[in-house]
Amino acid sequence: MLPSKTIVIKIGSNVLTQSDGLPDINRMEHLVDQVMRLKKAGKKVVLVSSGAVAFGRQKAILPEKLNPVFKKQIWASTGQIHLINQYQHLFEKSRQTIAQILVTKEDFRDRKHFLNMKNCIEALLQQDILPIVNENDTVTITELMFTDNDELAGLTAAMINADTLIILSNVDGIFTGNPENSASQLIEKIQANMPEINQYIAASKSSFGRGGMLTKYAMAKKSADLGIQVLIANGKRDGVLDAFLDKSLRCTWFEPKKQKQAPKKWLAHGSHYYKGEVFINSGAKESLTSTVIRSLLPIGIFRIEGEFSKGDILLIRDEKGEKIGLGRAEYSSKSALEKIGERQQKALIHYNYLYLFDHE
Repeated sequence: MLPSKTIVIKIGSNVLTQSDGLPDINRMEHLVDQVMRLKKAGKKVVLVSSGAVAFGRQKAILPEKLNPVFKKQIWASTGQIHLINQYQHLFEKSRQTIAQILVTKEDFRDRKHFLNMKNCIEALLQQDILPIVNENDTVTITELMFTDNDELAGLTAAMINADTLIILSNVDGIFTGNPENSASQLIEKIQANMPEINQYIAASKSSFGRGGMLTKYAMAKKSADLGIQVLIANGKRDGVLDAFLDKSLRCTWFEPKKQKQAPKKWLAHGSHYYKGEVFINSGAKESLTSTVIRSLLPIGIFRIEGEFSKGDILLIRDEKGEKIGLGRAEYSSKSALEKIGERQQKALIHYNYLYLFDHE
């Protein structure tokens, strides 16, 4: 493990929930105590916490026949109050001030909004206030939901330039088979250049969360590619964060690649937020993926789909339709269509705002 200064800790639903679906207050208190020890060791900490639905389920008894979406919205909205109040009660024992930040996927789509959130969280950290981030499930419609809070944690870590992301689940990490099988072994280190290990990972989802280990692996890999060290560890184990602090933690550790520039960190998570698609010819693809850093010029574009404005995220595809990257539009789709295929025109995507999937 590498030294850490700014840590995003994602606490999963299964960590904060008992087998009956109700909140595990003892586990919550144990984790809060450890977070305070991390802070006393000089670490800046941001929590991304699930658990609102569990608290809502405890407080609001709803009819069985009620629409499942309404149920979740009611439990999330009532439970979020109790979740944050419980955190406030526990952190107050150590005289630690906390802040609640509720976000939706839309908040990350716009660069200005993204930077406003980043500045807010960084200001809180500078004032020694501990931010607790969660998805605003109450207003989010299904197609705009985060895959789960792992995705939100990865976005948050990238946004504030954290050096470490700790994903607390109910298993020790990624195993060579089903974790319940005694023959399965924990994969303790996933190196930056290691082949994909999807074949080892069970596709099943956790009992109370939306995502499973496959989504955790995908998010961890993306974060590590951006230069963030990631640990998937067992939040149900006593002393899990203390073990991280003294470097004795048994977990799966993802080796980070070289740190990416801040705009590229934003773009890397934009696969679900893009407003338009740009199709480029083989010459443009060769140019973008060469060792020389280049922008995407209209001469290399042969098709544009969707309507977009300056500042929107665009998906870049090659002649075969394969996704090769993401970029920020320097001007609108109307202007881009007028310039398509022409020489000596301003770049549609500047290289500072270009993220390539397989070549970064």
